[in-house]
Amino acid sequence: MTTPPTPVEVAFALLREGRMGDAENLMARELQAAADRHGPGSPEWASAQCDLGNVLLNADQLDRAIECYRRAVYATPRDHESRKDHLTYRLNLGSALRMAGRLDEAEIELRQGVQERLGFYGREHAGYAFGLEPLADLLRQRGDVVGARQVVEEAVANLWRNGHERVASALALRAAIVHAGGTGEPLFVGLHQLPDEVVEQVGRVATQMLDHDDPACKSLLSSLVAALEERLGIDHQATLNALSALANLGRDLGDQAGRIDAIERVLASYDRQGRQEEALMATLGLAMAQDEAGEAEAALRTYVSAHARAERIGRPELRSQVLRNWGLALKEAGQVGPAEQRLTEAVRQARRGTDHDTVGRACIALGLFLQHEARLSEARTVLEEGLAVMDPVHPDAITGRSHLAAVLDGRTCGCGDMAGTIADAFREFVITRLPADLLDHLDVAIVDGDFKIEVGLRREPTESELERLNGVFQTAHAEFRRRLSEPRYAG
Repeated sequence: MTTPPTPVEVAFALLREGRMGDAENLMARELQAAADRHGPGSPEWASAQCDLGNVLLNADQLDRAIECYRRAVYATPRDHESRKDHLTYRLNLGSALRMAGRLDEAEIELRQGVQERLGFYGREHAGYAFGLEPLADLLRQRGDVVGARQVVEEAVANLWRNGHERVASALALRAAIVHAGGTGEPLFVGLHQLPDEVVEQVGRVATQMLDHDDPACKSLLSSLVAALEERLGIDHQATLNALSALANLGRDLGDQAGRIDAIERVLASYDRQGRQEEALMATLGLAMAQDEAGEAEAALRTYVSAHARAERIGRPELRSQVLRNWGLALKEAGQVGPAEQRLTEAVRQARRGTDHDTVGRACIALGLFLQHEARLSEARTVLEEGLAVMDPVHPDAITGRSHLAAVLDGRTCGCGDMAGTIADAFREFVITRLPADLLDHLDVAIVDGDFKIEVGLRREPTESELERLNGVFQTAHAEFRRRLSEPRYAG
């Protein structure tokens, strides 16, 4: 008999689907239920505050998450278990403050947490080390490499003695701190004494903590790749994940040659292993990297190879994706006829599949092409088809909607009022999440790169409705900033 998911598990599932407002609503109801049953300030209420904070944190609403954690910390523990939970709340608060750049406040909370953990667990318990690790990371961020090294070495020694799997994240953090110290010491030590799954976790944590604006991170990540190759092998997925991270870092740092080299190594591994779909995705990534490196002819040859791979696999969604990207590259290369052929076939293949986003993206790509070729009637038809099946806040959908506005206005190039399109989508997002009788009007505009909101209410909201109103607007800001920080039109 399966156990039904908890509310917080359901909320995180909603987050993974992009339904941030629904996830927040669920946890807000759980918080109110805890307050009704046990009272504000109770351990149950504090736990619900923490759960809501975790959801808000993962929905990019950092300031609201901090306040939830702070309220949870201020609740009074009643027994051993609630005192233990209190330590988690303070750790979450300190970590969220660090993420928000409020480093002085974060250090106060994290140091307080370390002292509380020392008193609760004792110095030899792994629970004490759990508080040391985020403090070491904060000190690293503040440039106190000596202090960070001292704290992280204590954390590593503790977790190693306890045989705790969390030693993986401590070792990854230690590597970053040693790297920052510039002493020339080996960065990733002791991997041969650890189980494979712990070594894999070292790789995951190390790649997650990279600063993609810092060129020094390339040597740290290259050291990780070498360590994983030696310990796990060149074809292990952890090694390939680190190479993929190296390729992404190369893109962000403008190191196109390094990016291409990393992708080619990943592609060679997938081919050795006969992993056809992964090899196809790597081939598409290689073509994009070559194109962005100014190697247009090499990129077009790679698309030919990608198309042959997709044909062998046979899935229409994959064929459509390759054809769409290939068509866009041909258009940029000035090969208009072949570009139209590929883009038209991309739509046909997408219609054979079952994925709505693939259909939508293929239609929008073809629609933009037809618009630029002054074939406005055809462009309108295919753009409307694509928009009908896509999430309205998907970056490509917003681009398509804006270009459709230009088509309806009789224009053959450029998009419509992009700011107005985004504002309309924001407005629709908010209206559909509030009581129908609450709003009289909602005006949304984008001014100086930010949303300007004017709200008129039909009636006085209740306290819970007012809280809901504020929450929906904050969710909308987070949702659209997250979505629109991605490329608005990506192959």
